[in-house]
Amino acid sequence: MSLRINDVAPDFNADTTHGKLNFHDWIGNQWAVLFSHPKDFTPVCTTELGYMAGLEDEFAKRNCKIIGLSIDPVDNHSEWLKDIEETQGHTVNYPLIGDVDLAIAKLYNMLPADEEGNSQGRTAANNATVRSVFVIGPDKKIKLMLTYPMTTGRNFDEILRVLDSMQLTAQHKVATPANWQKGDDVIIVPTVSDDEARQKYPKGWKTVKPYLRFVEQPQ
Repeated sequence: MSLRINDVAPDFNADTTHGKLNFHDWIGNQWAVLFSHPKDFTPVCTTELGYMAGLEDEFAKRNCKIIGLSIDPVDNHSEWLKDIEETQGHTVNYPLIGDVDLAIAKLYNMLPADEEGNSQGRTAANNATVRSVFVIGPDKKIKLMLTYPMTTGRNFDEILRVLDSMQLTAQHKVATPANWQKGDDVIIVPTVSDDEARQKYPKGWKTVKPYLRFVEQPQ
């Protein structure tokens, strides 16, 4: 079964560097970022885990938790985290899932459901598709999915930007334009009539086309 935006994120139980957890219970009433890695002790992923550790406070300000996944045992993760702190200058305080039997990677369509075996003997090349980011809302539904090639480090500042957009647009009847940054003007969605917009935005807005109306970001 393929996953789509607004599908309920598949629930699972997992071993992590923070002990056993149930994913939906762990999310609680917060947002969550689940990002996956094909193998421990790989160079690009080392930089990613470290960078996310440095951004953890920024995600926390947005009521968002972070959890990583890598197809290796938790004991391996614990050793890898030492390298990450040494080389990237940040301590990883968020949990890292050990997906030894590949079950979660299959559940999230990062590996084929009929993929055989477990983490033993597998390489990063075997697991190349396990390079995804999922942003999940408090309603446990998938809000964003991204998959990257192994040689390209992910842009987690972009994930923060998208999270800001999704949280804003969940509260207000607006959308964010290309390259929007927090504080920039936003777009009034087409389902909001001009009469309704006058009530919501008494200071007015800029009409470029009848379907393209820019207004100050609501607070």
